[in-house]
Amino acid sequence: MSRPSWDYYFSKIARDVAERSTCIRHKIGAVIVNEDHEIVATGYNGVVRGAPHCDEIGCIKDKNDIPSGTGHEICPAVHAEQNALIQAGRLSKGCTLYVNAFPCKICARLIVNAGIKRVVTSGEYTDKEGLKILKEAGIIVSHINLDEEEGELDLE
Repeated sequence: MSRPSWDYYFSKIARDVAERSTCIRHKIGAVIVNEDHEIVATGYNGVVRGAPHCDEIGCIKDKNDIPSGTGHEICPAVHAEQNALIQAGRLSKGCTLYVNAFPCKICARLIVNAGIKRVVTSGEYTDKEGLKILKEAGIIVSHINLDEEEGELDLE
């Protein structure tokens, strides 16, 4: 029996972390891993600590017909990447972030400033502007298909 690649392994963990999400639209999980293949932090999308969850009170974006990938400023949720970066703090410098969606432009900016050197996605998202920000900052971005061990997706 062969062992899964590191990218496949951590991408599956990001998918499992996403199960903690209380978002009605998208369950997103993120894992930050250092160069020694140690998990530094995890995060999933959801409202700030102590606030009522969207799966309990409904989605404000659904109530206002706001399309996916827009309206970040009115959504009460903190993104998975943001939560993982907050948890990791300065330990994220030089790490790889695994996430089961494309990071939005807001998360991409945080990823750049946190010193993440590589992002591996295993899903898609309607807002692809974050990918451009990451690439322009010199961050390596790749995509893994969890249905196939080493599938790639054209991220252009």
